[in-house]
Amino acid sequence: MALDQETGQVTGTRDKDYNLIWFAEASLSNALRMEVYSQDAERAGDSELAEFFRRAQGESRKGAEQAKKLLAARLS
Repeated sequence: MALDQETGQVTGTRDKDYNLIWFAEASLSNALRMEVYSQDAERAGDSELAEFFRRAQGESRKGAEQAKKLLAARLS
């Protein structure tokens, strides 16, 4: 079976729901990664880059929060 045809038979989770779960996890993981990157930039004395990573972290958090709200609404 091709992955482009998967609709939940293999995973037990419909594609659209799986995609939302994946997006939430990826956003949270990225927020953690941006923390490390901003700290690395701070240690290197590059406050401009550190701020860039902090803004990116904020956007990742925002995406994760939106995904979590959608998941909660759909699971209740």
